Amino acid sequence: MRLSVILLLCAGAAQAEPLFTPVPVPHHQYDGGWEHFVGGGLTAFDCNGDGRTDLAAAGGSTPAAVFINESDGDIRLRMENLSVSGTTGVYALDINNDGHLDLMLLRVGPDQIWLGDGACGFAPAGMIAFPDKWTTAFSATWEQGQTRPTLAMGHYVDRSNPDGPFQACDTNSLWRPDGDGWTQTVLEPGFCPLSALFTDWSRSGQADLRLSNDRHYYVTGGAEQLWQMSPEPRLYTEADGWGEHHIWGMGIATRDLDRDGRDEVFLSSMGDQRLQRPTGDGPGYVDVPFEVGSTAHRPYTGGDGRPSTGWHIAFGDVQNDGRDDAFIAKGNVQQMPGMAMDDPNNLLIAQADGTFTEAGLSAGVASLHRGRGAALVDLDNDGLLDLAVVNRRAPMEVWHNTSTDTGHWLSLDLHQPDINTRAIGAWIEVDDGTSVQSRELVVGGGHGGGSDAPQHFGLGGASSVQVRVLWPNAPASGWTTVQTNQRYRLRPGAAPEAY
Repeated sequence: MRLSVILLLCAGAAQAEPLFTPVPVPHHQYDGGWEHFVGGGLTAFDCNGDGRTDLAAAGGSTPAAVFINESDGDIRLRMENLSVSGTTGVYALDINNDGHLDLMLLRVGPDQIWLGDGACGFAPAGMIAFPDKWTTAFSATWEQGQTRPTLAMGHYVDRSNPDGPFQACDTNSLWRPDGDGWTQTVLEPGFCPLSALFTDWSRSGQADLRLSNDRHYYVTGGAEQLWQMSPEPRLYTEADGWGEHHIWGMGIATRDLDRDGRDEVFLSSMGDQRLQRPTGDGPGYVDVPFEVGSTAHRPYTGGDGRPSTGWHIAFGDVQNDGRDDAFIAKGNVQQMPGMAMDDPNNLLIAQADGTFTEAGLSAGVASLHRGRGAALVDLDNDGLLDLAVVNRRAPMEVWHNTSTDTGHWLSLDLHQPDINTRAIGAWIEVDDGTSVQSRELVVGGGHGGGSDAPQHFGLGGASSVQVRVLWPNAPASGWTTVQTNQRYRLRPGAAPEAY
């Protein structure tokens, strides 16, 4: 079924006009020289179990920082610096299965794992002796039969190559559990990835590894990559249905926009942003037509007509009308003359006919700073997605979603006992009686950061919905009716718990 038809069926409440209001937050900015032109990631997670979404931000040459959410009506964030610099990205996951979220810090230099104590305290742990690389992409998954995660590290330019930086992309690393530790597998060729994502694109129970690569440095001979996670990983090829795509790959976001159970993929880049839909039975993807309005290829305000540069990319329903919108952080790499300098963030609002309309200016998020990482999450638990953006050489920005006349919503927070406590690889299905929203829980994607926040579903006019979970380490749950405008914790074999 065509995307536009599906979205017409999903239309519930009348579409509200999105509106965001700036919120004062402690000063933090992503800084540094050439090695920090890229990166600047932001992750969203609950570091102390109080039900409020906290943030952690890479700092580049300045310290990385954790923002502890102390919101009570108004959004309030308290910043605690981490004693580590050189960070390009940060992701949250429970790497040691103790129920507390830990931080994976991507760096110019050896990457670091910092274990969380459940009270927003973190300490470095020498669990893996990571090599001295320039890491710009990360994803994690729990492979079948494993009690600990497999880690994928995407490395950018090989700084030791005397002929670099052009055509000098480093190889990438896969760390698989082995005994009490991890064993490294080199993934080559490498084409300078700026985003990585383990995703079960085929709904087969096996997550494969997608890498979005930067053609600025691979120049020729490279392309986007999808690694099949067999015992000996291999690249999908044209024979499998995988097409060759060449972009300045910056970020990855996935979402089942047309409600067919398979995710569309949105890739940020210089120039055209690439929204792709799956085609055929294999790992094939094709660009949606230009008329969909998702390319966001030039600035829409600021007076600079040169091509735009996209970084973090994320889906989320900002008005709760039942249609997922998209946010893209924008900004020049540094002072690239062929690209726009005044390059505002994009807020692409999904319309009932399947197209997207730009609302960044009217919504109040058209910042002209050099945006990098971002998080589209509910910071004050009011049922509306707020926005935070890390900027290069400018202060981090946070906006409160103050849209009115919005639709109904649902927030779901998944937990498992003992192994893979955050249920990475689970699929959530939400049936509003008209269509089913499918959502995979992942670690990775975006640009330098992702989200472990509760899963937010906009539901239009629905007052109740049916929910089920396909758990990675337990039998699938049955369909259960829940009320909208509620937050629930879900666990295998247990009834939904409102909180």
